[in-house]
Amino acid sequence: MERELLLECQRNDRNAQRKVYEKMAGKLYSVCKRYLKNDEDIEEVLADTFYKIFTKIDQLQNHDIFEGWARKIAVNECLQKLRNSKALHIELEDSHAESSDTTDTISFEKDILSLLNFLPEGCRAIFNLFAIEGYPHKEIATMLSISEGTSKSQLNFARKKLQELLINQNI
Repeated sequence: MERELLLECQRNDRNAQRKVYEKMAGKLYSVCKRYLKNDEDIEEVLADTFYKIFTKIDQLQNHDIFEGWARKIAVNECLQKLRNSKALHIELEDSHAESSDTTDTISFEKDILSLLNFLPEGCRAIFNLFAIEGYPHKEIATMLSISEGTSKSQLNFARKKLQELLINQNI
């Protein structure tokens, strides 16, 4: 992200904010989609994310880390949405999900990410935080108010479930 553009955002320049939104919306939408299923929830969290970005951008001292900082805000907003909606239940039972129509040719990455929607909310959040975002189990446990052991077992459950889904969908 251009340093000058971020400085303009710190001065509440609406045109600069629009440019930052246009550059970052797709990336942050993808982050939110990994945590949330409902498009309305994703749009709500995305709006909250950009509100927080633009109201707290003056606290960002190193403009080189802007994208990572914005991504972390999006992840935290998704987790807050899950906590508030009480959807973050750590579930150990299998969810009975119907396989999606795979007649369209979709890239492998999109197929894998779409399979995340078949995981229970808690497993999906932990998988995203560990495997995609790179958080350690100790930090995940703190973020979600669970034990490290629960984080590890849910990650293991998510991996096994994803393997089953991959085999069943021939991906």
